[in-house]
Amino acid sequence: MQEQFGASAASVALVNELQQALYREARMLDGERYDDWVAMLADDLHYHMPSIETRYRADKTDQIGDLNRAALYNDSREDIKKRLGRLATGTAWSEDPATRFTHLISNVEVELTSNDDEYRVYSAFLVYRSRNECDQDTLIGNRVDLWRRTPQGLKLARRLILLKQNLLMSKNLNMYL
Repeated sequence: MQEQFGASAASVALVNELQQALYREARMLDGERYDDWVAMLADDLHYHMPSIETRYRADKTDQIGDLNRAALYNDSREDIKKRLGRLATGTAWSEDPATRFTHLISNVEVELTSNDDEYRVYSAFLVYRSRNECDQDTLIGNRVDLWRRTPQGLKLARRLILLKQNLLMSKNLNMYL
């Protein structure tokens, strides 16, 4: 998703509605209410977190928009359901005991799109994760979402996650941002 300067701003009511959707989503992820979270995802979801290399400014390689490059996530809704289904198998050893999360969401900005039922939502996140006795991770970054209004409510159709860390120090990435 390319950023479009000059896009129409959303009403205060729409911004509030989408902020509430983001906060609700964060609460579901923090509480491991994954069935409820998956219900918020559109059938054609694209959940993408590219792996971004540190490069000189002169290097204009498209590290974000080129979907053939390495990515930490490049998933559909079905891919996410498979990942989450593994938690129920009893073989996801890194999640036993359970991980504790807190998702903080801020800097929410909503833009209208050319489709009356879709909204581009920018946000910043900070996710804190605590595992076992002393494993702690903090991830920070920005997201660009496309949310779609459906008869079943607002659904997340696209998420581009831009992580700010150059080197991911976490032992795994079994979390959603």
